[in-house]
Amino acid sequence: MTAVLVRNLSAGYGKSDVIENINFEVQKGEILTLIGPNGGGKSTILKAVTGSLAKSSGEVQFFGKEIEKIPRSELAKMLSVMFTERLKPDLMTCRDVAAAGRYPYTGMLGVLSENDKKIVDNAIKTVEAESYADADFNSVSDGQRQRILLARAVCQQPKILVLDEPTSYLDIRHKIVFFEILERLVRESEIAVIMSLHELDFAEKISDKILCVKDGKITLSGVPAEVFTRENIRALYGISEELYNKYFDKNV
Repeated sequence: MTAVLVRNLSAGYGKSDVIENINFEVQKGEILTLIGPNGGGKSTILKAVTGSLAKSSGEVQFFGKEIEKIPRSELAKMLSVMFTERLKPDLMTCRDVAAAGRYPYTGMLGVLSENDKKIVDNAIKTVEAESYADADFNSVSDGQRQRILLARAVCQQPKILVLDEPTSYLDIRHKIVFFEILERLVRESEIAVIMSLHELDFAEKISDKILCVKDGKITLSGVPAEVFTRENIRALYGISEELYNKYFDKNV
């Protein structure tokens, strides 16, 4: 069964739609990546798909159910989201932040069972964060924070993971580590991933499908080999041939 199905989705802010007639689907164990210029509508698509922004028309289904008809308690276990806003919790260790992913399972008091604690420990191990798990979350590096936020998502045991520019603040080493962990997680757990990226080199290597988003519309979709041509990238970002030749691989 298709994990995520989006049909004719339109949404925006106020009376104006920012995105129009968005269509795509994602299967289990598949990574779909949105690329395109700033202000093109990538984040709006992600917010509309996750329900954090009301849609004006269209349909979003998770595993055959319309998102509006999925109980909140069920949706909290099915869907995990990592947006670009920097989280700055007070007096929380990295382990505390990761453990927040278990809240959909703990009940109103939020007390972790022994099984919950094991899941948290395993998630921290999965993202290779054992060495700083008990450090203050606000004291660790951006790369370490992103791993912990990924651990929080792992703790949630979602079937769908949505990420908005998850590596924007990271240096090249931490980007590589993050994507290695993410790709392993997706393949092993068969999570369906939808994310936006500016790093085209990583998008090309890690993605199963690419959506090109510009001016609120999907201008092109396909597998990376189909999308990442010099003509397509130049058109998507409005880059002249001269500048493309100067700053990019001439064979791409």
